[in-house]
Amino acid sequence: MKKILTLALMAMIALSASAAKKKAPAKDANKPVFTIIKENPITSVKDQNRSGTCWDYSTLSFFEAEILKATGKTYDLCESFVANKTYLERAIQVVRYHGDCQFAQGGSAEDVLQTLKNHGICPEEAMPFPGSLYGDSLNNFNEFFGVLEPYVAAVAKSDAKKISNAWKTGMQGILDAYLGKCPEKFTYEGKEYTPKSFAASLGINLNDYVNITSFTHHPFYTTFAVEVQDNWRFPLSYNLPMDEMMQVIDNAINQGYTIAWGGDVSEDGFTRKGLAYAIDSKAAQSLQGSDMAKWLKMTASKKRDVIDSLGCTVPEIVATQELRQERFDNWELTDDHGMLIYGVAKDQNGKDYYMVKNSWGETGDYKGTWYMTKTFIAANTMDFLINKNAIPAEIRKKLGI
Repeated sequence: MKKILTLALMAMIALSASAAKKKAPAKDANKPVFTIIKENPITSVKDQNRSGTCWDYSTLSFFEAEILKATGKTYDLCESFVANKTYLERAIQVVRYHGDCQFAQGGSAEDVLQTLKNHGICPEEAMPFPGSLYGDSLNNFNEFFGVLEPYVAAVAKSDAKKISNAWKTGMQGILDAYLGKCPEKFTYEGKEYTPKSFAASLGINLNDYVNITSFTHHPFYTTFAVEVQDNWRFPLSYNLPMDEMMQVIDNAINQGYTIAWGGDVSEDGFTRKGLAYAIDSKAAQSLQGSDMAKWLKMTASKKRDVIDSLGCTVPEIVATQELRQERFDNWELTDDHGMLIYGVAKDQNGKDYYMVKNSWGETGDYKGTWYMTKTFIAANTMDFLINKNAIPAEIRKKLGI
């Protein structure tokens, strides 16, 4: 009897192993396999959660990487400090314009740079953890901006002949209630700082940073303020031909720098799995045996399924200067998201990708990193903030910096 039971048990184990083997998923030949070519040090992936603060997270991540490169020290700088200062200053501008400009959650890399210059910064631990003041575990700006936007609009659109400064006190109260009050002094690693003295201690020169873009409606090798709503401070960007803009990114990475990138991620080819391709839709639909009319009628989810099935074999457009300008002028190329470019990789077919840190937590197949093709970046870059020392010498000479 014991022998029979033993044989039966062995048979069950064998059947179970066989079933498990049959259920093992087949290897997807189209799934990209990456070889890292260059990866620069960065700080940990953060989560902006339900807040429109990618500009804040990505640019502070950029400065954390700059500090790490310059000093070898790792910091976690406080996004709430930057948001508190920025939203008040943006509201002041909206009121000055009598409401004829936008007040919104979004912003630009320049907001972080100007906060560091004018107000300093503090470590994350010097202010309440995001979301904690209103019982959430991370940022959730739904109620916050539901209060803030009408408050600013009421002041900016007032029919009064004269307004007082009292509205600023009320505005600051709302900011402090949801983001936390910015500290005047704090202790970090046993030493007392003000936000300004802390910023001065970080080992970087805040005058080293410039914005780069590439459009033809302004002359190349000159500066202009990129015409998007969240660029409300009107910082000037150096305008380069697209090929030279891409040379700046490649040189920066090769020299150990990162790039605070702003651009368009609303395209079909930007997936939630951690990949981004500049899809050639006509070629993609033909590979699936459907006509363009069918492709255009597909839901976003169905298109993503097609893109995922094609993987790294998905056809891409050829990024050109003319296409960039056309898409900017017809509203296809929009200012959607801020991220941090920090490395370069190749897939099994030899295609080049940038390694890009997101601020959506450790999501996707690569735990918060997106692999975005160089074609995608060339086609979808709005502008970026970079250390001027990362720019190739011959391009710096053309720009006069």
